[in-house]
Amino acid sequence: RSFARSLLRFLGFTFWGTAAAQAFGGVLVILMFKNYRYLFQNSYLSLTGWLALATALILLPTGGLTVSISVKCSRNQQGTLMYLLLLVFCLEMSSATLAHIYYTRIASQLESAMDYLFYQHNWTCSQDPGSSTVDVMQRKLQCCGIHNYTDWLKASASSWHLPACVPESCCKEKQSHCRGDLYHLEQLFQEGCLKKLKDQLCFAMLYMFWCCTMLSILELLAGVSNGILMRYQPFHDLGIL
Repeated sequence: RSFARSLLRFLGFTFWGTAAAQAFGGVLVILMFKNYRYLFQNSYLSLTGWLALATALILLPTGGLTVSISVKCSRNQQGTLMYLLLLVFCLEMSSATLAHIYYTRIASQLESAMDYLFYQHNWTCSQDPGSSTVDVMQRKLQCCGIHNYTDWLKASASSWHLPACVPESCCKEKQSHCRGDLYHLEQLFQEGCLKKLKDQLCFAMLYMFWCCTMLSILELLAGVSNGILMRYQPFHDLGIL
């Protein structure tokens, strides 16, 4: 019993810490899909983030209840904790499953969407940096082209743009005189946008998956510890279950 109480006390404080981690991951996923929603056909992709935020809110009272039970056992509190742990566990498993599914689908979906956006982008060598979707993406990610800056060379060759150049949104911010001239590659971002964005989204999905997995293990430990303490309570007093 003493070990179960100590473990519950530790897990209670851990739940508060994991609530912050869940909230961070949820906000990260929601903001990323909001900023790049035009690249995704399904608007429900941010569901993983909302599930994480819901989990974080429930974890706050769950952590307080866990600490309280470790100090003084209450039959009603023990039963309520079991319900909360089951609810959080279901949310965590749903979030982890969605994160794994999206992680496997991100690469192909991103590449096809970027192909369409980039090759529909109208630009000329003398054009000022625009506010189109592609220009905003290249400035935000500090990238140029889909795979690298040479993607724009293919576009300019097919459109008879002379001389060959890239959009001014490929220019580094500190290069105020940059006009997308390929004779000064040091003034341009040369890495492609696909890899940068895919890395960011994959990191967010993997973060959510492993965070949910670890939290589920902690919840199982809390449930077992709480069950050990409940064994010492008379069965007829556990009617709340």
